[in-house]
Amino acid sequence: MKNLFIFSISIVVILSVLGICSTISKESELSNNDYLRIHIRANSNAEVDQNVKYQIKDAFIDYLTPKLSFCDTKQKVIDLVLTESVLLENLANSILNDNGFNYVSSVKINKEMFPTRTYDGYTLESGVYDAIIVELGSAQGNNWWCVIYPPLCFVNYSNSNFSNVVYKSKLLEIIKQFFNK
Repeated sequence: MKNLFIFSISIVVILSVLGICSTISKESELSNNDYLRIHIRANSNAEVDQNVKYQIKDAFIDYLTPKLSFCDTKQKVIDLVLTESVLLENLANSILNDNGFNYVSSVKINKEMFPTRTYDGYTLESGVYDAIIVELGSAQGNNWWCVIYPPLCFVNYSNSNFSNVVYKSKLLEIIKQFFNK
């Protein structure tokens, strides 16, 4: 009986791994047109401008992450950002104002050239991508960028309200119950 159970579990695990590999394979077949990147340009390379850029990045991730969970296509993300662009600008401007800056932000969607970039082991080749462009002041400083769709940087973000999510495996619970009897 236990051998049949272990065999069944093995089949389930193998099928799950094959499903994961299939998903990875599909992602690697995406073209530049399938991605939406986000690019936050700091006012300058001064430490204060760079620090506020990261505060704005954190605020955008915290604000957008729950909303993006309902977006299953690139176009839905674009529509969301266009709808929320004034609110996003106000969010950034509020942070700028709170930190004593007299410049403002702008949020737009544009096509832009990006260099090759690796995100947690996943590499995007250099090329032209659609991107959400967030310019802070003169936007002449170093930048922060990531991929917003498919979400490569808006998942499992440690500063978000989702950092306390606990992942459980029903399969593991069943196995433990079976062997503890």
